Amino acid sequence: MEEKNLICINCPLGCMLTVAMDGKKIVSVAGNTCRRGDTYARKELTNPTRIVTSTVRVLGGSESMVSVKTKEDIPKGKVLECVRALKDVVLPAPVKIGDVILEDAAGTGVSIVATKNVQ
Repeated sequence: MEEKNLICINCPLGCMLTVAMDGKKIVSVAGNTCRRGDTYARKELTNPTRIVTSTVRVLGGSESMVSVKTKEDIPKGKVLECVRALKDVVLPAPVKIGDVILEDAAGTGVSIVATKNVQ
């Protein structure tokens, strides 16, 4: 039986989690003070995902950059590809919160949206 240690990132408590694994099968999760810790550990060790946040350039706006993020979490292995896809994106002003900046980021089926208004 193998043990893996994680720090839960679902709330400010930052519980130290110990996960017992039999090969790729999760046998138990200990150390969590709520069930979100159990859910986090199981997902992190079997199918890790992340929300990607970044910025893209804006032309002719009140600000030269706008913050963006993936609308949902994407597979961890696609994060770098997603960020690279944003490198050359330049938007014309105005940009509104929720505007889709890039559809199907890195082939994940997840859109990248603006998180700020730029006039």
